[in-house]
Amino acid sequence: MSIKEIGCCGAYCKTCIAFKEHTCKGCKIGYNNGSRDISKAKCVMKVCCVNRELQSCADCCEYATCEILNNFYSKNGYKYGKYKQAIDFIRKNGYDVFIEIADKWSNAYGKY
Repeated sequence: MSIKEIGCCGAYCKTCIAFKEHTCKGCKIGYNNGSRDISKAKCVMKVCCVNRELQSCADCCEYATCEILNNFYSKNGYKYGKYKQAIDFIRKNGYDVFIEIADKWSNAYGKY
């Protein structure tokens, strides 16, 4: 089990082919050791999480009022609601319980 496989937004990256093949490093890998430069990141959510040293947005004390999150989760598309559901679940139940459930998924989101 690894929290690095959970995107800042709540996506479960472990199911992604690019992540499995190491062609995508996900949101967090490489910033803590300097092999990636956060100033070059395009995702404002990732920049915020990495700069604040958060595992995901679930750890943020500004979660409920965050403009970045509200804009992201209000986008059209089923997956955005599912990513919000994941972050809400993590906030309530913790990362270990989330990963135990998510390890059974075949997509970046699934049923609880």
